[in-house]
Amino acid sequence: MSEHLHEEEALGKVYDADLVRRLWPFMRPYSGQVVFSLALIPLRGLLEVIPPLLIGAALDYLTLGEITPQISWLSPLLEPPAGLAVPQLVWLFALILAVAGGLLGLEWLRGWSMLVLGQKTIADLRRHLFDHVQRLPLRFFDRYPVGRLVTRLTNDLENLAEMFSMGIVALVADVFVMLFFAYVIFTIDARLAVAAMGIVPILAAAALVFRYKVREAFREVRVKIARLNAHLQETISGMKVVQLFARERRNLADFERMNASHRDSWHKSINYDALLFSSVDLATNLTRAVIFWYGANLLVRGEVSLGTIYVFTDYMARFFRPLMDLSQKYSVMQSSMASAERVFQLLDEPVERAFGAEPLPTPARGEVVFDQVSFSYGAEPILKQVSFRVAPGERVAIVGHTGAGKTTVLKLLARLYSPESGSIRVDGKDLRELDAAELRRQMAFVLQDVFLFDGDLRHNIVLGAGEVADEDLQAAVDATHVRRLIDRLPEGFAQRVNERGVNFSSGERQLLSFARALVRRPALLLLDEATSNVDTETEALVQDALRRLMEGKTCIVVAHRLSTIRDVDRIYVMHHGEIVEQGNHQELLAQRGVYWRLYQLQFAQQEAAA
Repeated sequence: MSEHLHEEEALGKVYDADLVRRLWPFMRPYSGQVVFSLALIPLRGLLEVIPPLLIGAALDYLTLGEITPQISWLSPLLEPPAGLAVPQLVWLFALILAVAGGLLGLEWLRGWSMLVLGQKTIADLRRHLFDHVQRLPLRFFDRYPVGRLVTRLTNDLENLAEMFSMGIVALVADVFVMLFFAYVIFTIDARLAVAAMGIVPILAAAALVFRYKVREAFREVRVKIARLNAHLQETISGMKVVQLFARERRNLADFERMNASHRDSWHKSINYDALLFSSVDLATNLTRAVIFWYGANLLVRGEVSLGTIYVFTDYMARFFRPLMDLSQKYSVMQSSMASAERVFQLLDEPVERAFGAEPLPTPARGEVVFDQVSFSYGAEPILKQVSFRVAPGERVAIVGHTGAGKTTVLKLLARLYSPESGSIRVDGKDLRELDAAELRRQMAFVLQDVFLFDGDLRHNIVLGAGEVADEDLQAAVDATHVRRLIDRLPEGFAQRVNERGVNFSSGERQLLSFARALVRRPALLLLDEATSNVDTETEALVQDALRRLMEGKTCIVVAHRLSTIRDVDRIYVMHHGEIVEQGNHQELLAQRGVYWRLYQLQFAQQEAAA
């Protein structure tokens, strides 16, 4: 079993004061409901205690002809009020119904209060966590699996919500009621109480053993379901590859093995739970037998009444009842604490620096300077002392072999990562001192793999640009040749975009990304392999759209197809993280260096294809 799954699903303490303390700020706005729920616990205990006493009093009335109150403070309730001509048994029956109705209403209030408290608290925590995740640096997402992040925002928060409905408050209420029962029976008759409680220490020891077993079984279930979910996610995400390589039978066999393992783990958990339930049931019956045997001896000697024996029998059954679902509540609390720990670990991740720092002047001029910039994603350096300058309005291209560091330059400029040494300046200001959000509003980043969001076409074009006038939107779609696509669609701008934009071709998505960039009116335009995934016919449209898109802007283009960058002002050639050549297209060809070899290789491939 993989180590990360063990760490992911590990269960910790049943109650962790530090975690509850961190959760309190999200509960504080609803502290009134917390106080209200806790205040209901003593009242619930009192109402739980009264019905057996009333039934015991009724039994004594039937067998002895008089009311013999078991508890002194209950005496005023046992007799009908003066002037109310109601038979004694009818009065007692009415009291039982009233208490039962009150207990029902109280349980509803308590459950409602805790559920509302839980959902409000979790909603606030989920919003805070989602906002935090959006502000984390991109380097964090390189090492943190997406599935695990989704689990934090969904399953872990739902586990925390369960803690409110059937967790800590329910445990406190159960313990209080059990102690109240013990107090009352010792008040009624200490001798019979000692006899009735004789089996409790044995059952408590058994519950401790079962608690440990249930914990291990439940942990194993969580590990197995994590594996099962991971396999499902991988299979569904890679369904195209699964079908193309005819892996359906192999995947089904793997799924059946994991599914069976998960089922067997659940069987183990169910067995321990059933054993605990059966043990509590056996303890209840044994306690009843002890009460009847010892109580009968006291009854014969006239030292207790039949009603007293009934009260003890009923109380002990109620005393053991919370133990039957102890394992479930214990697991809920343990799972909730583990989920809370993982959620707060995510909240402890530092967010991207310099949000809210110094803004760029508007409009930005677009001057870019890299000064001795070095960077690595891990152990191997990607950029080594890279320096260059792009003047305002200048168009430059960056080319090189795969892995040379071209795209990394753009990511650093967009502040998706921070350089390890050196500095990057825009309009003379270091990026580390600029407001990151404002910086990105002044630029447009056109990616090779265009991501379209769920929604309509207009939403995907004006994405992040704020309020866009209709004439600006129309001008953007005209300049980038998106108009022909809009006119062809039945619903035009209102056309629904499927998940990841799969209902549009690669070329159409690329043109849409150009329109998205143009509508922002950026001062700085970054293009990363913007023509690598389009066909020849679409490439002509893309090239024309690019020319219009670049007008009046500082442009940095990472290009794979060298034929698309002949007209730029300057070309930088990167090799193993360093700039080894620079110049325009003709100058670089004349040097017969790295650029010349790249161009010859592509030209030879085009000749072969022709």
